[in-house]
Amino acid sequence: MSTRRLTGSANDPHIRRRYRAEKRFKAYCIGAVGIAFAIIVAFFTDIISQGYTAFWQHQVQVTLEYNDRSARLGQFALDSDMRDIASRGATRSIPLEMEDNPDLMGTTDQRWVPVKAEIDQYLKHGHDLPAELRQQVDALADSGRIQSAFNTRFFTTGDSKLPELAGIFSAAVGTLYVLGITLVFAFPIGVMSAVYLEEFAPDNKLTQTIEVNINNLAAVPSIIFGLLGLALFINFFGVPRSSALAGGLTLGLMTLPIIIISTRAALRAVPDPIRQGAFAMGCSRWQVVRDHVLPSSLPGILTGTIIGLAQAMGETAPLIIVGMIAYIPEAPSGIFESATVLPAQVFTWASEPQQAYVEKTAAGIMVLLAVLLTLNATAVFMRRKFERRW
Repeated sequence: MSTRRLTGSANDPHIRRRYRAEKRFKAYCIGAVGIAFAIIVAFFTDIISQGYTAFWQHQVQVTLEYNDRSARLGQFALDSDMRDIASRGATRSIPLEMEDNPDLMGTTDQRWVPVKAEIDQYLKHGHDLPAELRQQVDALADSGRIQSAFNTRFFTTGDSKLPELAGIFSAAVGTLYVLGITLVFAFPIGVMSAVYLEEFAPDNKLTQTIEVNINNLAAVPSIIFGLLGLALFINFFGVPRSSALAGGLTLGLMTLPIIIISTRAALRAVPDPIRQGAFAMGCSRWQVVRDHVLPSSLPGILTGTIIGLAQAMGETAPLIIVGMIAYIPEAPSGIFESATVLPAQVFTWASEPQQAYVEKTAAGIMVLLAVLLTLNATAVFMRRKFERRW
């Protein structure tokens, strides 16, 4: 047999076809990566272009008059020509201020207050306004009485029926409550279940059935867990509807399979010689697990838990079922009070007809994505920092 037949030749049609197939497959893979990257860039570009303006807001300088009329209705503290420009929410608290401090009667105060949403949209994006109002706004802007400032209210206030005053604070507090309850509920149960199934449970039909069902639960649509939370926690145990406790327990059910599966994978990654060495030293099975296996698998357990919490944080469907889509202007002060979360707040804003809520929706998505990316980056960091290579 000749050397050419043993080694092949570049002129062999079969070899050339294989090379062409390899190049086509490589081109397909590069194209798929390019398409995915283009979609991600387009997504972030669209969200950022629509949402970054929500972090700035126009304010107008007004003179407030504390008199008998403003003591009854705060709107009367403004001059008549400013009532069409300044936000109605800026003067709501004036009657209470005058009630708490009667010395304000007969005085004036100059301050910067938010403009109405439609005027803010006109100044940012050129949206249409009536001609007379547009001339008035332009004159105030030219005189320096209207200026753009960082929108601190977006981070320090809750939801509002007035778009210019709506913020994410109450939703952020509710999210912290819900994730805290989810972690407290799901982490110990998930880890202990995984430890038992992996280290102590006998290999029989019952445990095999449990394992199959746990894997299936990880693929169940999240709205099913919402129905389960509604039936179990609200209808059976009487947990207050729309509360952070109901939402946290529901998301805890959804997160349990993820924690169990990731914990079992982390436990399985610990080499058997570690167990055998501990047994050789006279340790019981529980001592082996507690002192050797669990500490070695902790980085993988924490990584899986963080990823599970990040997935739970982005869920809306199960929380809608348990009533956490409600209008919540004030941050909850406890786990039994009505609350909402960031994804539900974004969903609420997206369904509003006012144009000003479009940028609020995009800005809320930006905040939510920032938190999710931070959680996932934390998981990757912990994995790389504490992972042991056996």
